[in-house]
Amino acid sequence: MRDRIRPIRQPAVLAFGVVAALGLAAGVAFLLASPQGAPASSTLPAQLSDQEFWQLSQASSEPSGIFPRENLTSNELLFQAVIPELVTRARAGAVYLGVGPEQNFTYITAVRPKLAIIFDIRHDNLLLQLMYKAIFELSADRADFISMLFSRPRPGGLGPGSTAAELFRAFDAQPADEALYRRNLEAIEEDLTRTHKLALSAADLAGIESVLDAFRFRGFAVRFSPTYADLMTATDHCGDVRGCGPGREDTNNRSYLATEENFAFLKRLEANNLVVPVVGDFGGPKAIRAIGRYLKAHHATVSAFYLSNVEQYLFQDSKADAFCRNVATLPLD
Repeated sequence: MRDRIRPIRQPAVLAFGVVAALGLAAGVAFLLASPQGAPASSTLPAQLSDQEFWQLSQASSEPSGIFPRENLTSNELLFQAVIPELVTRARAGAVYLGVGPEQNFTYITAVRPKLAIIFDIRHDNLLLQLMYKAIFELSADRADFISMLFSRPRPGGLGPGSTAAELFRAFDAQPADEALYRRNLEAIEEDLTRTHKLALSAADLAGIESVLDAFRFRGFAVRFSPTYADLMTATDHCGDVRGCGPGREDTNNRSYLATEENFAFLKRLEANNLVVPVVGDFGGPKAIRAIGRYLKAHHATVSAFYLSNVEQYLFQDSKADAFCRNVATLPLD
């Protein structure tokens, strides 16, 4: 119940460059930023093999830590508010780092990185990200994706031009289907263990099953508030230079399910093994530094780092200094 009434915080996003930090405090976005520069001569591959993907994920990971609550979806309804400024500061084709569940996908589609790494202190988030990976790969479009994620039959009349609001209104009328859920679960497991040959344990597969079942059973209210539909139909609150006006309610919806273009970009990244989940504590000794070494070896730079509200836990656990030292090892432009 406490999670349902937590105040909404503005997300912290670091867009890296040469200017000093504007601030790091509760409720304040943290931006290190500069105007976009010329792309570095990165040697990041256009695709990771299944073995390279799994090696990067597992070799960079730390032992799973503890988080005080389940975190299957974002609780940050205002998370798009930083995007209009973020896209002017974060260079496309670089590396995105983030934390947590699906809000990363919206930031990824905004900054268009060549590689994305999603950290989380919980091993369960790695399983959540692997579930998403399979669903992206197995879905032809946004409607297929929502159908598979929530185990609901695809309604008729949906197409490339459907808005996110139209998609979720249509699916809201479709009850979850147990048989569809079972088929989807089997397809996800086959994609991960047979197609990609990832070394998932029986406990891992049980964890993925539990996550998919939560989406089936709870529907859009995976988190009571905001719901998944709320998150996907939110906007940047007219934060760009065009301003607000009548009939522009959906103009600035930047979610990863807002357009087929956004969805297709993520689908390509996932299919090419370029969204890599890593288990790690931001203030821990290994995860961030291991990714930093990998990026340096490939002459790649980080353009944005989404922190959510992790700084709150870093300060209360006296790990803020360790986190800053970890970030200092990353290759930044």
